[in-house]
Amino acid sequence: MKPEHVDVVVVGAGLSGIGAAVHIKQACPGRTFAVLEGREAIGGTWDLFRYPGVRSDSDMYTLGYAFRPWTHPKAIADGSDILQYIRDTAREEGIEPHIRFRQRVRRAAWSSSDALWTVEVEVGAQRELQRLTCSFLMVCSGYYNYDKGYTPDFPGVEAFRGQVVHPQRWHAGLDYVGKQVVVIGSGATAVTLVPAMAAQAAHVTMLQRSPSYVVAVASKDRVADGLRAVLPARWAYSCVRWKNVLLGMLFFKVSRAFPQAMKRLMLRGVRKVLGETPEVDKNFSPRYLPWDQRVCLLPDADLLDAVAQGRASVVTDHIESFTDSGIRLRSGAVLPADVVVTATGLDLLVLGGMELQVDGKPVAVHEAMTYKGMMLSDVPNMAYVVGYTNASWTLKADLVSAYVCRLLNHCAGKGLRQCVPRLRDPGVEAQDWVDFSSGYIQRSLHKFPRQGSKVPWRLHQNYVRDVLNLRYGPLQDSAMEFSR
Repeated sequence: MKPEHVDVVVVGAGLSGIGAAVHIKQACPGRTFAVLEGREAIGGTWDLFRYPGVRSDSDMYTLGYAFRPWTHPKAIADGSDILQYIRDTAREEGIEPHIRFRQRVRRAAWSSSDALWTVEVEVGAQRELQRLTCSFLMVCSGYYNYDKGYTPDFPGVEAFRGQVVHPQRWHAGLDYVGKQVVVIGSGATAVTLVPAMAAQAAHVTMLQRSPSYVVAVASKDRVADGLRAVLPARWAYSCVRWKNVLLGMLFFKVSRAFPQAMKRLMLRGVRKVLGETPEVDKNFSPRYLPWDQRVCLLPDADLLDAVAQGRASVVTDHIESFTDSGIRLRSGAVLPADVVVTATGLDLLVLGGMELQVDGKPVAVHEAMTYKGMMLSDVPNMAYVVGYTNASWTLKADLVSAYVCRLLNHCAGKGLRQCVPRLRDPGVEAQDWVDFSSGYIQRSLHKFPRQGSKVPWRLHQNYVRDVLNLRYGPLQDSAMEFSR
Protein backbone atom coordinates (compact mmCIF):
# COMPACT_ATOMS: atom_id res chain seq x y z
CA MET A 1 0.00 0.00 0.00
CA LYS A 2 1.40 3.38 -1.00
CA PRO A 3 2.14 5.65 2.01
CA GLU A 4 0.14 8.82 2.49
CA HIS A 5 1.92 11.93 1.19
CA VAL A 6 1.92 15.49 2.51
CA ASP A 7 4.14 18.33 1.37
CA VAL A 8 5.51 19.12 4.84
CA VAL A 9 5.74 17.07 8.02
CA VAL A 10 6.14 19.11 11.20
CA VAL A 11 7.42 17.07 14.15
CA GLY A 12 6.04 18.31 17.48
CA ALA A 13 2.94 20.25 18.53
CA GLY A 14 4.56 22.50 21.12
CA LEU A 15 5.32 26.20 20.93
CA SER A 16 7.62 25.76 17.90
CA GLY A 17 5.50 23.21 16.03
CA ILE A 18 2.24 25.16 16.26
CA GLY A 19 4.08 28.31 15.19
CA ALA A 20 5.63 26.49 12.21
CA ALA A 21 2.25 25.15 11.15
CA VAL A 22 0.72 28.64 11.22
CA HIS A 23 3.58 30.02 9.11
CA ILE A 24 3.11 27.26 6.53
CA LYS A 25 -0.65 27.70 6.42
CA GLN A 26 -0.37 31.47 5.98
CA ALA A 27 2.69 31.78 3.73
CA CYS A 28 2.35 28.58 1.68
CA PRO A 29 -1.44 28.21 1.30
CA GLY A 30 -1.22 25.56 -1.39
CA ARG A 31 0.93 23.19 0.66
CA THR A 32 -0.43 20.21 2.56
CA PHE A 33 1.07 19.50 5.97
CA ALA A 34 0.71 17.31 9.04
CA VAL A 35 1.85 17.94 12.61
CA LEU A 36 2.98 14.73 14.33
CA GLU A 37 2.89 14.83 18.14
CA GLY A 38 4.18 11.93 20.23
CA ARG A 39 2.12 12.84 23.28
CA GLU A 40 -1.65 13.24 23.64
CA ALA A 41 -1.91 17.00 23.88
CA ILE A 42 -0.84 20.30 22.35
CA GLY A 43 1.72 22.37 24.20
CA GLY A 44 5.00 20.47 24.42
CA THR A 45 7.03 21.79 27.35
CA TRP A 46 4.11 23.82 28.66
CA ASP A 47 1.86 20.77 28.82
CA LEU A 48 4.57 18.49 30.21
CA PHE A 49 5.79 20.60 33.13
CA ARG A 50 3.29 20.73 35.99
CA TYR A 51 5.46 21.68 38.97
CA PRO A 52 4.39 24.50 41.31
CA GLY A 53 4.91 27.99 39.94
CA VAL A 54 6.00 26.86 36.45
CA ARG A 55 6.40 29.97 34.33
CA SER A 56 8.29 31.48 31.41
CA ASP A 57 11.93 32.41 31.90
CA SER A 58 11.57 35.12 29.22
CA ASP A 59 9.07 37.91 28.80
CA MET A 60 6.00 36.90 26.80
CA TYR A 61 6.31 39.80 24.37
CA THR A 62 9.32 37.99 22.92
CA LEU A 63 8.36 34.41 23.84
CA GLY A 64 4.99 34.91 22.15
CA TYR A 65 4.52 34.47 18.41
CA ALA A 66 5.33 37.37 16.08
CA PHE A 67 1.92 36.90 14.42
CA ARG A 68 -0.20 36.71 17.59
CA PRO A 69 -0.13 39.48 20.23
CA TRP A 70 0.28 38.55 23.87
CA THR A 71 -2.48 40.48 25.67
CA HIS A 72 -2.39 38.93 29.15
CA PRO A 73 -1.45 41.39 31.93
CA LYS A 74 1.57 39.33 33.06
CA ALA A 75 4.79 39.79 31.10
CA ILE A 76 6.38 36.81 32.90
CA ALA A 77 3.56 34.31 32.46
CA ASP A 78 2.40 31.24 34.34
CA GLY A 79 2.74 27.95 32.50
CA SER A 80 -1.02 27.48 32.35
CA ASP A 81 -1.46 30.83 30.58
CA ILE A 82 1.25 29.98 28.05
CA LEU A 83 -0.38 26.60 27.39
CA GLN A 84 -3.73 28.28 26.81
CA TYR A 85 -2.06 30.76 24.44
CA ILE A 86 -0.63 27.89 22.35
CA ARG A 87 -3.93 26.01 22.32
CA ASP A 88 -5.89 29.13 21.37
CA THR A 89 -3.45 29.75 18.53
CA ALA A 90 -3.87 26.22 17.20
CA ARG A 91 -7.65 26.45 17.36
CA GLU A 92 -8.11 29.94 15.97
CA GLU A 93 -5.57 29.50 13.17
CA GLY A 94 -7.13 26.23 12.03
CA ILE A 95 -4.17 24.02 12.94
CA GLU A 96 -6.00 21.48 15.13
CA PRO A 97 -7.31 19.35 12.21
CA HIS A 98 -3.71 18.89 11.01
CA ILE A 99 -2.38 17.51 14.33
CA ARG A 100 -2.00 13.75 14.78
CA PHE A 101 -1.50 12.76 18.40
CA ARG A 102 0.37 9.75 19.81
CA GLN A 103 2.49 9.57 16.67
CA ARG A 104 6.17 9.42 17.52
CA VAL A 105 8.65 9.75 14.67
CA ARG A 106 11.38 7.13 14.92
CA ARG A 107 13.11 7.33 11.56
CA ALA A 108 13.17 9.49 8.45
CA ALA A 109 14.90 8.40 5.24
CA TRP A 110 15.57 10.69 2.29
CA SER A 111 15.65 9.47 -1.32
CA SER A 112 17.36 11.82 -3.76
CA SER A 113 15.94 9.94 -6.75
CA ASP A 114 12.38 10.51 -5.49
CA ALA A 115 13.12 13.83 -3.71
CA LEU A 116 11.07 12.54 -0.77
CA TRP A 117 11.38 11.76 2.90
CA THR A 118 9.84 8.50 4.08
CA VAL A 119 8.87 9.04 7.71
CA GLU A 120 8.37 6.04 10.01
CA VAL A 121 6.00 6.69 12.88
CA GLU A 122 5.03 4.65 15.95
CA VAL A 123 1.31 5.16 16.49
CA GLY A 124 -0.62 4.76 19.74
CA ALA A 125 0.05 2.64 22.80
CA GLN A 126 0.69 -0.41 20.64
CA ARG A 127 3.39 1.48 18.71
CA GLU A 128 2.03 0.33 15.40
CA LEU A 129 4.49 1.26 12.66
CA GLN A 130 3.15 3.49 9.90
CA ARG A 131 4.82 5.39 7.08
CA LEU A 132 4.13 8.59 5.24
CA THR A 133 6.13 10.60 2.75
CA CYS A 134 6.83 14.31 2.55
CA SER A 135 8.84 16.71 0.45
CA PHE A 136 10.14 18.71 3.44
CA LEU A 137 10.73 17.71 7.05
CA MET A 138 10.62 20.29 9.84
CA VAL A 139 11.68 19.12 13.30
CA CYS A 140 10.15 21.16 16.13
CA SER A 141 10.64 18.68 18.96
CA GLY A 142 12.92 20.85 21.07
CA TYR A 143 16.23 19.56 22.37
CA TYR A 144 15.52 17.62 25.52
CA ASN A 145 14.16 14.22 26.43
CA TYR A 146 10.48 14.45 27.40
CA ASP A 147 10.57 11.01 29.03
CA LYS A 148 13.12 11.83 31.71
CA GLY A 149 15.16 14.62 33.23
CA TYR A 150 18.73 14.52 34.48
CA THR A 151 19.33 13.37 38.04
CA PRO A 152 22.84 12.64 39.39
CA ASP A 153 23.53 9.51 41.39
CA PHE A 154 23.19 10.80 44.94
CA PRO A 155 24.93 8.67 47.60
CA GLY A 156 22.53 7.09 50.09
CA VAL A 157 19.34 8.23 48.38
CA GLU A 158 17.84 4.78 48.87
CA ALA A 159 17.94 5.33 52.65
CA PHE A 160 15.83 8.49 52.48
CA ARG A 161 12.35 7.93 53.93
CA GLY A 162 10.79 10.99 52.35
CA GLN A 163 9.80 11.65 48.76
CA VAL A 164 12.16 12.47 45.90
CA VAL A 165 10.74 13.99 42.70
CA HIS A 166 12.16 15.53 39.53
CA PRO A 167 10.20 18.58 38.30
CA GLN A 168 9.81 16.99 34.88
CA ARG A 169 7.92 14.07 36.43
CA TRP A 170 5.90 15.98 39.01
CA HIS A 171 3.27 14.00 40.93
CA ALA A 172 -0.07 15.79 40.94
CA GLY A 173 -0.84 14.48 44.43
CA LEU A 174 2.50 15.34 46.00
CA ASP A 175 1.81 16.77 49.46
CA TYR A 176 4.36 19.30 50.71
CA VAL A 177 2.04 21.49 52.81
CA GLY A 178 3.64 22.19 56.19
CA LYS A 179 6.68 20.08 55.36
CA GLN A 180 10.42 20.62 55.10
CA VAL A 181 11.42 20.83 51.43
CA VAL A 182 14.87 20.85 49.83
CA VAL A 183 15.15 21.89 46.19
CA ILE A 184 18.48 20.81 44.67
CA GLY A 185 19.62 23.14 41.93
CA SER A 186 20.15 26.80 41.11
CA GLY A 187 18.76 27.28 37.62
CA ALA A 188 15.48 28.66 36.30
CA THR A 189 13.45 25.69 37.54
CA ALA A 190 14.83 25.89 41.07
CA VAL A 191 14.31 29.63 41.45
CA THR A 192 10.74 29.14 40.24
CA LEU A 193 9.96 26.25 42.58
CA VAL A 194 11.33 27.72 45.78
CA PRO A 195 9.02 30.76 46.19
CA ALA A 196 6.02 28.82 44.88
CA MET A 197 6.47 25.95 47.35
CA ALA A 198 7.42 28.31 50.20
CA ALA A 199 3.88 29.66 50.18
CA GLN A 200 2.63 26.36 51.67
CA ALA A 201 5.64 24.43 52.96
CA ALA A 202 7.01 24.77 56.48
CA HIS A 203 10.33 25.86 54.92
CA VAL A 204 12.07 25.47 51.57
CA THR A 205 15.83 25.28 51.18
CA MET A 206 17.46 25.79 47.81
CA LEU A 207 20.62 23.68 47.89
CA GLN A 208 23.16 24.58 45.21
CA ARG A 209 26.73 23.60 44.44
CA SER A 210 27.32 27.04 42.97
CA PRO A 211 25.19 30.16 42.55
CA SER A 212 23.48 31.50 39.42
CA TYR A 213 22.94 35.12 38.46
CA VAL A 214 19.46 36.36 39.36
CA VAL A 215 17.75 39.57 38.31
CA ALA A 216 14.47 40.88 39.70
CA VAL A 217 12.01 42.08 37.05
CA ALA A 218 8.48 43.41 37.17
CA SER A 219 5.85 40.76 36.46
CA LYS A 220 3.91 43.35 34.45
CA ASP A 221 5.22 45.62 31.71
CA ARG A 222 4.02 49.18 32.29
CA VAL A 223 5.04 50.28 28.80
CA ALA A 224 2.93 47.48 27.33
CA ASP A 225 -0.04 48.46 29.48
CA GLY A 226 0.29 52.07 28.37
CA LEU A 227 0.64 51.29 24.68
CA ARG A 228 -2.30 48.89 24.70
CA ALA A 229 -4.46 51.72 26.01
CA VAL A 230 -3.77 53.93 22.98
CA LEU A 231 -2.74 51.59 20.13
CA PRO A 232 -4.26 48.57 18.39
CA ALA A 233 -3.16 45.32 20.06
CA ARG A 234 -0.88 44.25 17.19
CA TRP A 235 0.91 47.62 17.02
CA ALA A 236 1.38 47.75 20.79
CA TYR A 237 2.66 44.18 20.82
CA SER A 238 5.17 44.86 18.03
CA CYS A 239 6.50 47.96 19.80
CA VAL A 240 6.95 46.19 23.13
CA ARG A 241 8.45 43.15 21.42
CA TRP A 242 11.16 45.23 19.76
CA LYS A 243 11.70 47.26 22.92
CA ASN A 244 12.35 44.06 24.87
CA VAL A 245 14.48 42.54 22.11
CA LEU A 246 16.75 45.58 22.00
CA LEU A 247 16.97 45.90 25.79
CA GLY A 248 17.80 42.21 26.05
CA MET A 249 20.52 42.53 23.42
CA LEU A 250 21.92 45.58 25.21
CA PHE A 251 21.95 43.70 28.54
CA PHE A 252 23.80 40.80 26.89
CA LYS A 253 26.31 43.00 25.05
CA VAL A 254 27.11 45.12 28.11
CA SER A 255 27.44 41.95 30.23
CA ARG A 256 29.97 40.56 27.78
CA ALA A 257 31.88 43.83 27.42
CA PHE A 258 31.91 44.79 31.12
CA PRO A 259 31.31 41.54 33.04
CA GLN A 260 32.59 42.68 36.43
CA ALA A 261 30.59 45.90 36.37
CA MET A 262 27.44 44.00 35.39
CA LYS A 263 28.10 41.43 38.10
CA ARG A 264 28.31 44.20 40.70
CA LEU A 265 25.07 45.70 39.37
CA MET A 266 23.20 42.38 39.65
CA LEU A 267 24.51 41.78 43.15
CA ARG A 268 23.40 45.28 44.10
CA GLY A 269 19.87 44.27 43.12
CA VAL A 270 20.08 41.25 45.44
CA ARG A 271 21.39 43.37 48.32
CA LYS A 272 18.52 45.80 47.84
CA VAL A 273 16.20 43.03 49.10
CA LEU A 274 18.45 40.97 51.38
CA GLY A 275 20.66 43.71 52.79
CA GLU A 276 24.42 43.89 53.28
CA THR A 277 25.11 40.34 54.39
CA PRO A 278 27.96 37.92 53.58
CA GLU A 279 25.32 35.44 52.43
CA VAL A 280 24.75 37.51 49.29
CA ASP A 281 28.30 36.96 48.03
CA LYS A 282 28.27 33.33 49.07
CA ASN A 283 24.90 32.41 47.56
CA PHE A 284 24.36 34.84 44.67
CA SER A 285 27.85 35.56 43.29
CA PRO A 286 28.69 32.93 40.64
CA ARG A 287 32.22 31.87 39.74
CA TYR A 288 31.47 32.30 36.03
CA LEU A 289 30.88 35.55 34.13
CA PRO A 290 27.43 36.92 33.29
CA TRP A 291 25.80 35.07 30.36
CA ASP A 292 28.26 32.18 30.40
CA GLN A 293 25.02 30.60 31.58
CA ARG A 294 21.47 31.88 31.32
CA VAL A 295 20.48 34.60 33.80
CA CYS A 296 17.49 33.71 35.99
CA LEU A 297 14.61 36.19 36.11
CA LEU A 298 12.72 36.71 39.38
CA PRO A 299 9.26 38.24 38.84
CA ASP A 300 8.76 40.90 41.51
CA ALA A 301 11.86 39.50 43.30
CA ASP A 302 9.78 36.56 44.56
CA LEU A 303 12.71 34.29 45.50
CA LEU A 304 14.52 37.07 47.34
CA ASP A 305 11.33 38.07 49.17
CA ALA A 306 10.81 34.47 50.32
CA VAL A 307 14.36 34.40 51.69
CA ALA A 308 14.03 37.82 53.34
CA GLN A 309 10.80 36.72 55.04
CA GLY A 310 12.36 33.48 56.36
CA ARG A 311 10.08 31.20 54.36
CA ALA A 312 13.02 30.01 52.27
CA SER A 313 16.78 29.88 52.46
CA VAL A 314 19.69 29.31 50.10
CA VAL A 315 22.58 26.99 50.98
CA THR A 316 25.73 26.70 48.87
CA ASP A 317 27.43 23.40 49.60
CA HIS A 318 27.99 19.91 48.22
CA ILE A 319 25.99 16.78 49.05
CA GLU A 320 27.91 14.23 51.08
CA SER A 321 25.03 11.77 51.21
CA PHE A 322 21.33 11.40 51.87
CA THR A 323 20.24 10.24 55.30
CA ASP A 324 16.95 8.68 56.33
CA SER A 325 15.57 12.14 57.18
CA GLY A 326 17.47 14.61 55.04
CA ILE A 327 20.76 15.47 53.36
CA ARG A 328 24.22 15.57 54.93
CA LEU A 329 26.47 18.21 53.40
CA ARG A 330 30.21 18.22 52.87
CA SER A 331 30.51 20.97 55.50
CA GLY A 332 29.00 18.58 58.08
CA ALA A 333 25.64 20.34 58.27
CA VAL A 334 22.45 18.34 57.82
CA LEU A 335 19.36 19.64 56.02
CA PRO A 336 16.15 18.04 57.32
CA ALA A 337 13.76 17.12 54.52
CA ASP A 338 10.39 15.48 54.03
CA VAL A 339 10.43 16.21 50.27
CA VAL A 340 13.45 16.59 47.99
CA VAL A 341 13.02 18.09 44.52
CA THR A 342 15.88 17.37 42.13
CA ALA A 343 15.86 20.44 39.86
CA THR A 344 19.15 19.21 38.46
CA GLY A 345 18.62 19.78 34.77
CA LEU A 346 17.57 18.30 31.47
CA ASP A 347 18.62 15.24 29.52
CA LEU A 348 19.22 16.60 26.02
CA LEU A 349 18.02 14.70 22.98
CA VAL A 350 18.88 15.51 19.38
CA LEU A 351 15.97 15.80 16.90
CA GLY A 352 13.58 14.15 19.33
CA GLY A 353 15.62 10.94 19.17
CA MET A 354 14.77 10.18 15.55
CA GLU A 355 17.23 8.51 13.18
CA LEU A 356 18.06 10.10 9.83
CA GLN A 357 19.18 8.45 6.62
CA VAL A 358 20.13 10.02 3.31
CA ASP A 359 20.14 7.68 0.31
CA GLY A 360 20.50 4.65 2.51
CA LYS A 361 23.36 6.01 4.64
CA PRO A 362 22.81 6.87 8.34
CA VAL A 363 23.37 10.52 9.24
CA ALA A 364 25.82 11.03 12.10
CA VAL A 365 24.27 14.25 13.41
CA HIS A 366 27.20 14.98 15.71
CA GLU A 367 29.51 15.03 12.68
CA ALA A 368 27.32 17.36 10.63
CA MET A 369 27.74 21.13 10.44
CA THR A 370 24.79 23.36 11.25
CA TYR A 371 23.78 25.76 8.47
CA LYS A 372 22.35 29.10 9.69
CA GLY A 373 21.54 27.33 12.97
CA MET A 374 18.62 25.48 11.34
CA MET A 375 19.75 22.93 8.72
CA LEU A 376 22.40 20.19 8.56
CA SER A 377 25.18 19.84 6.03
CA ASP A 378 24.42 17.22 3.35
CA VAL A 379 20.88 16.64 4.65
CA PRO A 380 18.34 17.81 2.03
CA ASN A 381 14.96 19.41 2.64
CA MET A 382 15.12 19.32 6.42
CA ALA A 383 15.16 22.08 9.04
CA TYR A 384 15.06 22.06 12.82
CA VAL A 385 14.23 24.64 15.47
CA VAL A 386 16.50 25.46 18.40
CA GLY A 387 16.04 28.81 20.12
CA TYR A 388 18.52 31.32 21.46
CA THR A 389 20.53 30.83 24.63
CA ASN A 390 20.54 34.57 25.37
CA ALA A 391 16.98 35.47 24.34
CA SER A 392 13.52 33.98 23.92
CA TRP A 393 13.17 30.64 22.14
CA THR A 394 10.34 31.79 19.90
CA LEU A 395 12.30 34.67 18.40
CA LYS A 396 14.47 32.13 16.56
CA ALA A 397 11.59 29.71 15.98
CA ASP A 398 9.59 32.37 14.13
CA LEU A 399 12.57 33.25 11.94
CA VAL A 400 13.30 29.61 11.09
CA SER A 401 9.65 28.98 10.16
CA ALA A 402 9.54 32.07 7.97
CA TYR A 403 12.81 31.04 6.28
CA VAL A 404 11.47 27.54 5.57
CA CYS A 405 8.40 29.06 3.96
CA ARG A 406 10.65 31.21 1.78
CA LEU A 407 12.55 28.08 0.75
CA LEU A 408 9.33 26.21 -0.06
CA ASN A 409 7.97 29.06 -2.15
CA HIS A 410 11.30 29.60 -3.93
CA CYS A 411 11.51 25.91 -4.88
CA ALA A 412 7.90 25.83 -6.04
CA GLY A 413 8.37 28.94 -8.16
CA LYS A 414 11.55 27.62 -9.82
CA GLY A 415 10.44 24.02 -10.21
CA LEU A 416 13.11 22.85 -7.76
CA ARG A 417 12.71 19.72 -5.63
CA GLN A 418 15.81 19.65 -3.43
CA CYS A 419 17.79 22.15 -1.36
CA VAL A 420 20.79 21.00 0.62
CA PRO A 421 23.63 22.85 2.39
CA ARG A 422 27.09 21.70 1.24
CA LEU A 423 30.27 22.52 3.15
CA ARG A 424 32.77 23.31 0.39
CA ASP A 425 34.97 25.89 2.11
CA PRO A 426 38.08 24.15 3.52
CA GLY A 427 38.76 27.21 5.67
CA VAL A 428 35.72 26.58 7.88
CA GLU A 429 36.81 25.22 11.27
CA ALA A 430 34.45 23.11 13.36
CA GLN A 431 33.47 24.51 16.75
CA ASP A 432 31.10 23.51 19.55
CA TRP A 433 27.40 23.80 18.80
CA VAL A 434 26.97 26.61 21.37
CA ASP A 435 29.32 28.52 23.64
CA PHE A 436 27.53 27.98 26.94
CA SER A 437 28.88 26.58 30.20
CA SER A 438 25.62 25.25 31.69
CA GLY A 439 25.96 21.66 32.87
CA TYR A 440 23.09 20.30 30.78
CA ILE A 441 24.72 21.76 27.66
CA GLN A 442 28.25 20.59 28.46
CA ARG A 443 27.06 17.04 29.20
CA SER A 444 25.54 16.76 25.73
CA LEU A 445 27.73 18.75 23.34
CA HIS A 446 29.05 15.51 21.83
CA LYS A 447 25.55 14.60 20.61
CA PHE A 448 24.87 17.77 18.64
CA PRO A 449 26.05 19.08 15.27
CA ARG A 450 29.00 21.41 15.16
CA GLN A 451 28.97 25.01 14.05
CA GLY A 452 31.56 26.58 11.80
CA SER A 453 33.97 29.48 12.15
CA LYS A 454 32.46 31.38 9.17
CA VAL A 455 29.02 32.31 7.91
CA PRO A 456 26.69 30.69 6.95
CA TRP A 457 27.91 27.92 9.26
CA ARG A 458 28.44 30.28 12.18
CA LEU A 459 25.65 30.32 14.78
CA HIS A 460 25.00 33.89 15.90
CA GLN A 461 23.05 34.46 19.09
CA ASN A 462 21.83 37.75 17.68
CA TYR A 463 18.18 38.31 16.75
CA VAL A 464 18.65 41.48 14.70
CA ARG A 465 21.40 39.88 12.65
CA ASP A 466 19.22 36.81 12.09
CA VAL A 467 16.28 38.99 11.02
CA LEU A 468 18.47 40.47 8.29
CA ASN A 469 19.90 37.11 7.23
CA LEU A 470 16.90 34.78 7.54
CA ARG A 471 13.98 37.06 6.79
CA TYR A 472 15.55 39.35 4.18
CA GLY A 473 18.84 37.75 3.13
CA PRO A 474 19.27 35.82 -0.14
CA LEU A 475 18.33 32.15 -0.22
CA GLN A 476 21.10 31.34 -2.67
CA ASP A 477 24.66 31.45 -1.37
CA SER A 478 27.90 29.55 -1.78
CA ALA A 479 26.71 26.73 0.45
CA MET A 480 23.06 26.12 -0.54
CA GLU A 481 22.65 23.76 -3.47
CA PHE A 482 19.32 23.65 -5.32
CA SER A 483 18.35 20.98 -7.82
CA ARG A 484 15.42 19.45 -9.67
